[in-house]
Amino acid sequence: MSDQNRLGVFKTYKLYVGGKFPRSESGRVYEVTDSKGQWLANAPQSSRKDARDAVVAARKAFGGWSGATAYNRGQVLYRVAEMLEGRKEQFVREVAASEGLSKSKAAAAVDAAIDRWVWYAGWTDKIGQIAGGANPVAGPFFNLSTPEPTGVVAVLAPQKSSFLGLVSVIAPVIATGNTAVVIASADAPLPALSLGEVLATSDVPGGVVNILSGVTAEIAAPLAAHQDVNAIDLTGADAELAKELEIAAADNLKRVLRPQPVDADGAPDSEDWSASPGTHRLTAFLETKTVWHPTGALGAAGSSY
Repeated sequence: MSDQNRLGVFKTYKLYVGGKFPRSESGRVYEVTDSKGQWLANAPQSSRKDARDAVVAARKAFGGWSGATAYNRGQVLYRVAEMLEGRKEQFVREVAASEGLSKSKAAAAVDAAIDRWVWYAGWTDKIGQIAGGANPVAGPFFNLSTPEPTGVVAVLAPQKSSFLGLVSVIAPVIATGNTAVVIASADAPLPALSLGEVLATSDVPGGVVNILSGVTAEIAAPLAAHQDVNAIDLTGADAELAKELEIAAADNLKRVLRPQPVDADGAPDSEDWSASPGTHRLTAFLETKTVWHPTGALGAAGSSY
C-alpha cells in the first residue's frame, strides 16, 4: 500500500494507575492543544473516583517500595533514565508541542529531565547521611536519628514545565521511599502520560507512581482531604487553590510543601527548574525516627561496648 493512502494511527493517551493504563472511570476526555491552539490529542479527564483509586494503588505499593534498599531504589531510578534516553525523540516532540518550544530548547529540557533522574538516583543511598546521624546525649546511650518516608504523597505537577518540572517533583518523592499520586499539568499533560509508559517498563513497581490528567482543582480537592494521603506538594496550584488545599490537608495533619511565590500574572511556576535541585525536595517528605540504645556494663563480667 502506498504511504500516501495510509491513515496514521493516533495515540490514545490513558491514565497510569497501579501499573495499568485505565481510561477515566467517568469516560470523559478533553482536548489538548499546542501553543497555537491546534489539536494534539484527547486526554482522559480524571474524576474523584480515579483519584481515590490512585491512592489505594499508592498505599498498596508503599510497603514494598519503602522496604526496598536505598541502593535498589537508586538502580530503579537510573533505569528510568536509561529508558528515557532511548525514547528521547518522542519526548522532544511532545515537550516542543506542549510548551511551544523550538526543537533545540525542547531537547535541552528533555536532556535535563533525564539527568535529573540520574541525580536523584545517586541520592537514594546518601540522603540518610544528610538527614540523619548520631546525637550527643548526656547519659549511657546511643541516640541515633534516621529518616523514613512519609507515605503516600499527592503531587500537583508544574503547569508550565510539562516534563523537566514534572520529573523534578516526582523523582525526589519516590527516591526517598514514598509513593506518589501525580496530577499532570492541565494544559500540557501529554509528556506526563507518556512518562507512565516509561515507568511501566523501568522496574518501577506498579502503584509507586500514579499519573492522573484533567482539571487540577477537581482532582486535587479529594486528595487534599483524603485520610490516607500523608503529604501534598502544591507546586502546580495557584495561590487561591493552594490555600484551599492546605486547609483541607490540615484535617489529618498532612505534610505540605508550599509552592514558590507566584509570578507577576498570578500563575504558578515561578521556580527555575533548570537550576540545581539541591536536597530540599528530598527532605520535604521524610520523617525522623530517633532510637535510644543503652551502652555501658553488660552482665556480671562487666563487659562493655
